Amino acid sequence: MRRRSLGSSEDGDHSPVEAPHVNSHPPPAPPRQSPTPSSSQPPSPTQLDRRRSSGQRHSSTRSRRPANANWRPSDSRDGIIENLSSSSHSTSPSLHYLGPPANGANAKEMEKAQESRFVGRRPPLRSPWAITFLTIVASVVGIGFLFAVVNSSATRQLDPKGCRMSYMRPSYARLNDFDTEHTRFASKYSLYLYREQGIMDHDTKVRGIPVLFIPGNAGSYKQVRPIAAEAANYFHDVLQHDEAAVRAGARTLDFFTADFNEDITAFHGQTLLDQAEYLNEAIRYILSLYLDPRASDRDPDLPDPTSVIVLGHSMGGIVARTMLIMPNYQSNSINTILTLSAPHARPPVSFDGQIVKIYQDINDYWRHAYSQQWANNNPLWHVTLVSIAGGGLDTVVPSDYASVESLVPDTHGFTVFTSTVPTVWTSMDHHAILWCDQFRKVVARAIYDVVDVNRATQTKPRAERMRVFKKWFLTGMEAVAERTAPLKEPSTLLTLEDSPGSIIAEGERLVLRRLGANGTARAHLMPIPPAGSPSVRFTLLTDQKLDSAAENGKLEVLFCSIFPLQPGAAGAGFAAHMDLSGEGTESTRFACINAVSDVVVLPASSPSTRHPFTVDGEREISPFSYLQYELEDISEHQFVAVVEKATSPTAGFVVAEFSDHSQSHRTRHISIRRLLAFGMKLRLPSERPMVTEIKIPSVQSSLLAYNLEVGSQACTNEAELFSPLVRQYLAEPYESKFFVNARQVTVSLHGVAPYVPPSIRRRSAENGLSFQFWTDPTCASNIQVSLTVDVMGSFGKLYMRYRTVFAAFPLFVVALVLRKQFRIYDASGIFISFSESLDLCLRQSIPLMLVSLTFLSLSSGSPSQSGNASFWHWRNSTSSAVDFQQNDLLIGTQDYVFWFLIPLIGIVCVGVCVLLNYATLALTYILSTALNLLSFRPGWIRNEERRRPSASSFLSSSPRRRMITTAVLLFLVSTFIPYQFAYLVACLVQLTTTVRAQRIASELRSGANSNFYNYVHSILVLMLWVLPINLPILVVWIHNLAVHWLTPFSSHHNVLSIMPFIMLVETLTTGKMIPRVTSRFRYFTSVLFFGISVYAAVYGVSYAYMLHYLVNLVAAWLTIVHLTSDSWSLSTLNHLYEGNPDDRKRGKEP
Repeated sequence: MRRRSLGSSEDGDHSPVEAPHVNSHPPPAPPRQSPTPSSSQPPSPTQLDRRRSSGQRHSSTRSRRPANANWRPSDSRDGIIENLSSSSHSTSPSLHYLGPPANGANAKEMEKAQESRFVGRRPPLRSPWAITFLTIVASVVGIGFLFAVVNSSATRQLDPKGCRMSYMRPSYARLNDFDTEHTRFASKYSLYLYREQGIMDHDTKVRGIPVLFIPGNAGSYKQVRPIAAEAANYFHDVLQHDEAAVRAGARTLDFFTADFNEDITAFHGQTLLDQAEYLNEAIRYILSLYLDPRASDRDPDLPDPTSVIVLGHSMGGIVARTMLIMPNYQSNSINTILTLSAPHARPPVSFDGQIVKIYQDINDYWRHAYSQQWANNNPLWHVTLVSIAGGGLDTVVPSDYASVESLVPDTHGFTVFTSTVPTVWTSMDHHAILWCDQFRKVVARAIYDVVDVNRATQTKPRAERMRVFKKWFLTGMEAVAERTAPLKEPSTLLTLEDSPGSIIAEGERLVLRRLGANGTARAHLMPIPPAGSPSVRFTLLTDQKLDSAAENGKLEVLFCSIFPLQPGAAGAGFAAHMDLSGEGTESTRFACINAVSDVVVLPASSPSTRHPFTVDGEREISPFSYLQYELEDISEHQFVAVVEKATSPTAGFVVAEFSDHSQSHRTRHISIRRLLAFGMKLRLPSERPMVTEIKIPSVQSSLLAYNLEVGSQACTNEAELFSPLVRQYLAEPYESKFFVNARQVTVSLHGVAPYVPPSIRRRSAENGLSFQFWTDPTCASNIQVSLTVDVMGSFGKLYMRYRTVFAAFPLFVVALVLRKQFRIYDASGIFISFSESLDLCLRQSIPLMLVSLTFLSLSSGSPSQSGNASFWHWRNSTSSAVDFQQNDLLIGTQDYVFWFLIPLIGIVCVGVCVLLNYATLALTYILSTALNLLSFRPGWIRNEERRRPSASSFLSSSPRRRMITTAVLLFLVSTFIPYQFAYLVACLVQLTTTVRAQRIASELRSGANSNFYNYVHSILVLMLWVLPINLPILVVWIHNLAVHWLTPFSSHHNVLSIMPFIMLVETLTTGKMIPRVTSRFRYFTSVLFFGISVYAAVYGVSYAYMLHYLVNLVAAWLTIVHLTSDSWSLSTLNHLYEGNPDDRKRGKEP
């Protein structure tokens, strides 16, 4: 008896998987002779059983006719499996190429050599669970890096939480009159008016200034309550009793809020457009309420409102900007937009092509508007946009995306972080930015400062609004901060005794360790250097609150000039008179201006303080008061007068001085590479100014974290007046962080970030990270300062910036793996497993691709070579010289320092792909085992029969039923359900097919079964990596159904986006293996997978939605290849509907 290999024809006859046909023109095979047993030895029962079973056919086998296509089926019943059976037992060395990856001209030859080794041989890794040492090492390294990134993000370089809880008594009045007569979305969305209980109970009449709150992604209309409650209480308790504020136009704020049923706008562009359309109609309705005497309780003498202040949270800020480009936008109905944690720069995820296009349309519109030379041509000239970001604690949306520097000039808007805002000084998470008590107070006061009920717009002019916002949200030390005190008219008449002891010598420092030590009020005069002096700056720091004019406090700072008293004049015209001449006979009068309006509030820094803020349960500490002026700001005055008003000894300190710019400012030009290797060290000398600034221009990237160490100084004579205070800041965007009692400081920043468009203003090469040190200059001791890169902490910064990479970059690996599988299959007829193909790719194609992508990143990385980078961009949406798409490709940054991120992300994605592959294997194994347990077979069946899968394993439904099912599903896609739902169904069907294939391949080991299982498993892995791109839209659709929104889903109904997937999955349910392609068309398969791999790596993060369409194209091609093994004609189609189903299942006769 002749031994047969597992790939023999008899084996193939038992396989329920239909073996492929070879799409070539092979020579006719000679007829095989059945082995005849010797006449001297009767056949064994096993041989008889085998001969009987060899004549049996599986019911799913169907007769085939030669196809009229480029690929023709061979006459062999079992295809290539039969042809290779004779050589399956030959002894051969390992089929793996264990040498180093090929390079240069030999790369192609080595790849062909790898594929040719499979011709005529069984693959060495028959089990899909097998894994090589190289794959294990790559996976461990990749998963290790991923764990380091996640662990660093959760444990290192964390900003402290400093928000205090807020309390309110909310009530909401639904505006039922805003119905379908006003908007087509009235049945889905609702509009509410907020009222604070105890102030305006059940009062639905409008009486103040309209403000519209827009919730964010999956946000609630009730999120308006913290800020609205603070605004109501502040007006009720303070402003309505302030006659000056009321005369200036302050009125209560009418907060309106939209109920979107927690719509998911971050994933679905059409939902964003629907909300914008609804809110434009809502603004039209809100403004009409103030014209209706039945709904309004306003003073009839006031002008009717024509605009609404908009406050948007998260995606609500994007909806607010979208409203201005909608067709139903009422001109000039919005002129002030405040956004909280809104991703203006780019969409949070790019899974929906429509939301990517909406972002491009919005941003192009805003950029084009502000690029106009004349205000009359700018439809947004009156609009101010302030974007407030939460900082490092926001783990929902990267705060880098909140930047508006690429959209609006600094005359119309800016980006600021909550850690910058005076009296707030803390980062916030995505939702805390709404309820944080100290922050909501600032927001409410800022809004009240920009409103003016006496104007129809209900707000002050644009320039004045910007000045107010900068005052409330910036520290006051930025270059754009305005110094208003020196420009005012003198309001205080100061009279001093002619005593030389009251004048500080020029160049000396004023230091007061205790106030009121003399028992009487006293003034200290510091002469202001002449205007022609070198760069000089005046600084003053105290732990006391500075008094305004005519206020009785402890300390006051004035800018004074000698006031010659005219005969008969007694100082009329001054709001305050301050006579400190005592009993002296000679005195001098000064006309002075109070400096309190320019006070910068700094967090108090003492040996007992830990954070710049105070949380609930801690004793609140009064902040420091700081003044900072350049010489040109105060050169019109003669003296700076520091007036001690305390008449008894009082704890407190004052330090004031004029310092030279060369002593107080340093710039360290050090490269990132040197900073990484050696760090940076510097020494603050003993004879230093109170304030020292250090600028490091090279530190701009948000991908690196640092550790700053400030050494202690030895004060020999007196104790330190205050502990070192450090401010870390960027000039653009406005991000400042304060560190009190600074010794060990963790430094992270939001500067140049991946995938964020560049600023419309050219970024200065000198605008890097800066540090400002406030140290006690009286100690006369050196201070050592060192800055080092926190490598492990920097890993955590990759998480927020690159987490969306895992939706695209793994397809780079998967596409290369499938490309290798099909190349080997077309060359040898063996469809190797996903694991084995990944091992081969790790030896050559993946390293070569990562090296090529790295060189591509370096070639377009230099800013001076932006022209080269633009070659890879789809489009340049503006005619401006600034290329706003220059950061869209690869890793999203042009900084060559981060070239290593491409291979790092690549190796991490390899590890993730290995995990998903084995997770899929485990799932299919578990389901297959469960299916076996549920399948009952009588005990009297022979073992050989028991080992075979049942005849219905791949017994597909009739073609007519499959076509009807497909047609119904496509009809539903075109009318009601999104194609993402059909894709999920396709994934589930493919999982079922894979489970069946695994069951057959494990029970009946043959080449055909192994090939088919490896094939359907790899297709399943490919589809699973595309599934996350489709799930968000599916979630939006399910959410709409949950809120009983019966209007048809208005997007994603393109049947061509899902038809190839459905056809491929339906074809695979028949158990038919894809035919080999041996003609030149086999290169088309390779090119398709290679194109997906390149696209996933280059543009996958910015345009992830395109990956679905590219994989859909692959599914269409594979379906076409499948169809080439069939003969399609009108008679065949007629047979599908009129023939006997049993005839179709009978297959060929022996």
